Amino acid sequence: MTILGIDIGGSGVKGAPVDTARGELLDERFRVPTPQPADVDSVVDAVAEVAAKFDGFDSVGVTFPGVVVDGVTRTAANVHKSWIDAPAARLFSERLGKPVTVLNDADAAGAAEVAFGAGHDQSGLIMMVTLGTGIGTALFLDGVLLPNTELGHLEIDGKDAELIASDRVREAKDLSWEEFASRVSKYLRHVEMLLSPRLFIIGGGVSKKSDKYFPLLEVNTPVVAATLLNNAGIIGAAVSAQQATTGHGQHPGSIPVDATAPGSPVAAAAHTVNSGEAR
Repeated sequence: MTILGIDIGGSGVKGAPVDTARGELLDERFRVPTPQPADVDSVVDAVAEVAAKFDGFDSVGVTFPGVVVDGVTRTAANVHKSWIDAPAARLFSERLGKPVTVLNDADAAGAAEVAFGAGHDQSGLIMMVTLGTGIGTALFLDGVLLPNTELGHLEIDGKDAELIASDRVREAKDLSWEEFASRVSKYLRHVEMLLSPRLFIIGGGVSKKSDKYFPLLEVNTPVVAATLLNNAGIIGAAVSAQQATTGHGQHPGSIPVDATAPGSPVAAAAHTVNSGEAR
């Protein structure tokens, strides 16, 4: 079975076929800019454009930058409001003609890191933080995903946290790495106070530049860069789709994410729709 992973971000929609046993891309990823405005029809078109670059895949995993429940997108902080309560899994499946699994983007990235990357074999509470257009978060307790946490919207100094410490804000305000590290530290310390995690895994596009600001972070919890970097969402989406398609990953609650364990699904709150299902 060949699985295609597609990651919808605030600035780009990118995808590639994935080796779901090893957590590796099987081909060079293809990326198109996220449409502006990122309404339902335009984003479905962009996902279809990415999928058209690859042949022979059996099912598709798609990440979405918001809350996803049973294949329906419930929030839309960094995309068009037309996505609120949109039947995303059905829409993508109808367009691509394949079974499609949809899940939150940070949940997918975190699941990939816990299965194959920086969070593998880590016990206790682990938090994945993606710094990009916004701030995405995923929580894992002993390898079990608690889906759709959306802790990037915590209030810091009277503002939404992602309006203070996202990579988009760093670029828009032309922040120095010292200034950016100070803002990220403030956010992470707030999370420390609330949750006392054992490990922060930092992903998103800015994870490639971790050497610029990690040494400047002032937090008590260990902080590591996502080892899968900006491919984590693609990989997590594909592994989720593979396990959902084979009969796993449908449980509505929290699900173990050890992809190496037989029968252990990678993502929670992921829902697969077959192109042949009733509309």
